[in-house]
Amino acid sequence: MISYKELGLVNSVELFRKAMEGGYAIPAYNFNNMEQMQAIIQACVETKSPVILQVSSGARKYANATLLRSMAKGAVEYAKELGYPIPIVLHLDHGDSFELCKDCIENGFSSVMIDGSHLPYDENVALTKRVVEFAHAQKDYVSVEGELGVLAGIEDEVSAEKSHYTRPEEVEDFVKKTGVDSLAISIGTSHGRAKFKPEQCTRTSDGVLIPPPLRFDILEEVERRIPGFPIVLHGSSSVPVEYVRMIEQYGGKLPDSVGIPEDQLRKAARSAVCKINIDSDGRLAMTAIVRKVLFEHPEEFDPRKYLGPARDELKKLYMHKNIEVLGSANRA
Repeated sequence: MISYKELGLVNSVELFRKAMEGGYAIPAYNFNNMEQMQAIIQACVETKSPVILQVSSGARKYANATLLRSMAKGAVEYAKELGYPIPIVLHLDHGDSFELCKDCIENGFSSVMIDGSHLPYDENVALTKRVVEFAHAQKDYVSVEGELGVLAGIEDEVSAEKSHYTRPEEVEDFVKKTGVDSLAISIGTSHGRAKFKPEQCTRTSDGVLIPPPLRFDILEEVERRIPGFPIVLHGSSSVPVEYVRMIEQYGGKLPDSVGIPEDQLRKAARSAVCKINIDSDGRLAMTAIVRKVLFEHPEEFDPRKYLGPARDELKKLYMHKNIEVLGSANRA
């Protein structure tokens, strides 16, 4: 058993309290390799932002659980080395079983998500409560995120054909019965780089898809029913058109890509939404630069020569997110 405090990490409880009071959201950035982790820590240190390092089940398998734990500890030391020791949470994204959540908790995670949203309501409650009871019983309290409502799209091993909006009438009962520390809800966001079907959007003269607005009425009703409770948005990448076009310019094919407009995410961050998950934007930024470098320098075979610029672009993107979208800059 390894406690997250041995790694220098924190849970999300105090971060969420401050975010709620301050009207901003904590960035939750997914990572599974060194360059992504470097970019996240550099961006958050330079903007003085707290951060949640997110690891999916797929990323944990890809990178190895032991190496990820060591990378998280390294991230804490790296932030100190860069001159500003920001609060860092290590969070399991979309845990799908009690066993996975338990294993992560016993291996240094300070926060876990148990996603039972695909189950019937009572089964979701039972599974979530089981994880909460185990997490909260630890010597060092581990925070737990639950989910009500289903997001459409595909990201790693999480997939759903259709979205199902969160039913506000269920949230109070769910939070009371499970004891979760935060709740992910579905108000129109979705996983992946194509968050809406073209027929759901309008298209500009230059071919850019404009998505329908988020269901802020659902968010407002959830806030009314569980005032002051931390809310989480998944599937909140904006899918910047410049990265999509760069990828396609250099040989990629990403038709009908569309994300969540940043102004809507900023509006959400000013409400009870205190954690916003961003993964696809980072993938797009790094892929765009890797493709560009290899196209312009076909003789190149040193990974540092294309992963380095990709890391720098990712850092620039995440600094922008912290400052202009989430409002988390200068909050650490």
